[in-house]
Amino acid sequence: MTDMIKSMIALVVSAISVHLAYIGFVRPQAELIMQAAKQAGQSAPRDMLVIMKDYEQEICIILMLWAGYLIISKCMAILKDRYLYTVDLLEDSEKTGTDLSGALANLERLPEETKSTPLVVALMASLRRYLITSDVQNTSDAVESSIEALSIRQESENSMIRFLIWAIPSIGFIGTVRGIGGALAQADQALAGDISGMTNSLGLAFNSTFVALLISILLMFLLHQLLRLQDGLVVDTQDYCEKFLLKRISE
Repeated sequence: MTDMIKSMIALVVSAISVHLAYIGFVRPQAELIMQAAKQAGQSAPRDMLVIMKDYEQEICIILMLWAGYLIISKCMAILKDRYLYTVDLLEDSEKTGTDLSGALANLERLPEETKSTPLVVALMASLRRYLITSDVQNTSDAVESSIEALSIRQESENSMIRFLIWAIPSIGFIGTVRGIGGALAQADQALAGDISGMTNSLGLAFNSTFVALLISILLMFLLHQLLRLQDGLVVDTQDYCEKFLLKRISE
């Protein structure tokens, strides 16, 4: 199953789960709280369910879960392959006395999941360059090219996460505009003495922005952790290639 299909499944599951929670619990309970406050002659309380009840907040929660899945899945993929950096993948060829073409053949026989990791991809590309040119400098250039390609690919894969972190506050601002517009539409009722409609609309305006900004702060923290892991992956891949490949062929 490709990463795109898994991502789409995660989005659908998030949307269905959050919507069921909203129609089954959040909105009915928020309506009861607001009705009780209205009967008591009070404004809507700052209850968490009341803050979360509107459509903008629901969409923000769905996008938060989706972005969280994307970030955590990338982090888990990086951590899962960390053990490769503690293993000399070229050691077998040295023990058996075969040349580096044997090491390349061993790498090509690895399971597909392992062979597609950034470290093995960089090693294979560098070994092919060395076997073709027999030149250490060309091999070093191949390592640099592989590291640069890894950085570009990681940045490209993070584009959807960055878009979601941008989109969530924007959705909150849409709720703000909608709430202020609703409040202005009820200005006549407020002048007549009934301000409940205006306060509810203003509550929507501020609650949606409040929730969206909190979610964006959380996602920015998670994205920062992902970027830290990705930067470490790039540095460790370069160090590994220099330690186990370039040093070996230079000797």
